[in-house]
Amino acid sequence: MVVKSKRQSAKEQAAEREKSPATLGRGRRGREGRTPPQSSMKPATTTSFPALILRSSISTAVILAIVAGFLHWYHLFHLFENDRHFSHMSTLEKEMAFRTEMGLYYSYFKTIIEAPSFMKGLNLIMNDRLTEYPLVINTLKRFNLYPEVVLASWFRVYSAVMDFFKIPTKMCWSINRGEGLEPVESCEGMGDPAYFYIMFVFLLNGVMMSLFYIYGTYLSGSRLGGTVTVLCFFFNHGEMLLLTYILRSRNPGRNAALALCVSNVMFMLPWQFAQFVLLTQVASLFVSYILGYLSPDKMQTVLTTHMVSLGVCFVLMFGNSMLLTSFYASSLVSIWGIISVRGWFVKTFRPGLLTWVMQCVAWVVITVILKFLLALVLGASDDAHISSLIKSKFTSYKDFDTMMYTCAAEFDFMEMETVMRYVKTLLLPVNLLVVGVISGRTLKDIVSYLRNPKHTETENDHSSEQSEKLVKGVMVYHSLQLLAFAVLAVLIMRLKLFLTPHMCLMASLLCSKQLFSWIGEKWKHHTLVFALLSIMAFHGMANLQSQWSIMGEFSNLPQEDLLEWIKENTPQEAVFAGAMPTMASVKLSTGRAIVNHPHYEDAGLRERTKLVYAMYSRKPVEEVKRNLINLQVDYFILEDSWCTRRSRPGCSMPEIWDVEDPQNSGKIPLCSLMSRETRPHFSTVFHNSVYKVLRVSRPPRHSR
Repeated sequence: MVVKSKRQSAKEQAAEREKSPATLGRGRRGREGRTPPQSSMKPATTTSFPALILRSSISTAVILAIVAGFLHWYHLFHLFENDRHFSHMSTLEKEMAFRTEMGLYYSYFKTIIEAPSFMKGLNLIMNDRLTEYPLVINTLKRFNLYPEVVLASWFRVYSAVMDFFKIPTKMCWSINRGEGLEPVESCEGMGDPAYFYIMFVFLLNGVMMSLFYIYGTYLSGSRLGGTVTVLCFFFNHGEMLLLTYILRSRNPGRNAALALCVSNVMFMLPWQFAQFVLLTQVASLFVSYILGYLSPDKMQTVLTTHMVSLGVCFVLMFGNSMLLTSFYASSLVSIWGIISVRGWFVKTFRPGLLTWVMQCVAWVVITVILKFLLALVLGASDDAHISSLIKSKFTSYKDFDTMMYTCAAEFDFMEMETVMRYVKTLLLPVNLLVVGVISGRTLKDIVSYLRNPKHTETENDHSSEQSEKLVKGVMVYHSLQLLAFAVLAVLIMRLKLFLTPHMCLMASLLCSKQLFSWIGEKWKHHTLVFALLSIMAFHGMANLQSQWSIMGEFSNLPQEDLLEWIKENTPQEAVFAGAMPTMASVKLSTGRAIVNHPHYEDAGLRERTKLVYAMYSRKPVEEVKRNLINLQVDYFILEDSWCTRRSRPGCSMPEIWDVEDPQNSGKIPLCSLMSRETRPHFSTVFHNSVYKVLRVSRPPRHSR
């Protein structure tokens, strides 16, 4: 033992006492007022047994998450391969497999990887004249192309590295297609652009499933909960982790807010409709705040994060006005203002139900007014069709744009068959049980507050009570988010892509101790969960086996003939018009200019498409030809199926035009006339069983 030879002064002794653990314990007492005994102090190098258990649990959860992600990637990749036989398709067939918007977006990936350099390719898509000829548009501003840009950069780097080390990246062979067709070359491997592209799409889906497992585990507080989430997703496959952490944490810190900001940006950049999903998230959080489960400071922290995310996306998308004129942006501002004047609401209205209602009314009114004011000031009308679409769901309102959506099955109301599948796999009954228990507890809290509205949380409240309230707040938020997704899915069937995963996530709460502590011992709880999983697996495995049994092969010979003819028989500067899905394929596979495409969210593009689709109306042929000449179209691709098919009564193209153009109603559709005889206004230069290419005679123009 070493003895200090220098005598300490009174001040030094006092300072020493201030630094000692015992003194710290007495000077900064915990909420329970206890001081840890000296005997409990252990060397820093010793790891306690509970810490080892915790570390082991985290490691196990991570391993299970990786396994879940791998299985999901493997499942998706082989479903796709079985359905399309993708590995045996030619380059042209692979490109034709990317339909509608997928084909359009892949075309920009192709542009960048085929350019002399990455920067040259980036410049080409930022000054694009092929997509909406003769307009020059910045596709990074108009579309959500950052995933394609990133993947293209990775492909160029990967190809350069492999070429440098002379490592082969793909295998190619000749495929005999039979039926008198010429053999085609098919390539498989990461060196093939289409193969590289879809491989990363499925890998990202695998990562999503890993995060999904972690999310379910974190939300339920049990690894079994994560397993339930993953199994429910697989069983219903035919059909926000950071925010949860922030809501559950008492003081989440800047790192969590920064991570949420980054995740929001990564969510908004790839998808033009992300803002509508984030609107439901903000709305669910606002209701949680009104009910008292979310503090004003934390709510404003989340709002600030969303505002910063929106601003970053606005900059990265070169000032896309659709972001600022959205209901989402207006909602962020209105909720911030309401929270800032919350004291006024309390003073003006009696605390309780009336205050809650008035805050909700203020939020709706201010959001709507602010949205339309911003749209008026910025002169933006790109999302006007969304308001019309919602209006058409609740009224008899119809116009050309809304019927283009509502006549498609994916934009119709959710069919009863989907609900029955949810019931058969027990996903819907389990969610009703979980939400019912959460609603019961929430209702009990609301009644308690209304009876004593003056009671508020104080600094002296026990930490256990605060933690319990935070956990309740997370469950209330997720229940509200589930309700929002359910409403969206019922109105627009396509949006069940959000409902199904969230239902699987909510199913993880079957394993929540806080929610089902009344069941009793842990073994009883887990026995009930395994029993439910066994029942789910009965229909769930039947669904999986049905998907695994799908064996298909992609073939579209009429379109293949069309695209080959265009490449061989039309000049490079030729301009095409036609059905939106076909135009995406023409641009991707032939490199020819088009005047319309499947990205229907731009007001100008909707007007262009209406002029092109007049070929399927009952308008005079002279008017239709004049519109095509004004668009500088050289060739129109006519498809008889677009003239005659209809998903339900009133949904054929001529019938849709009858709503828009009633004065010509009753006349023979122009497309029917053109299928018989195209002269003298057009000349037929190519035709097969599906497509007819009409040449538009017009004055010569300068080359592009």
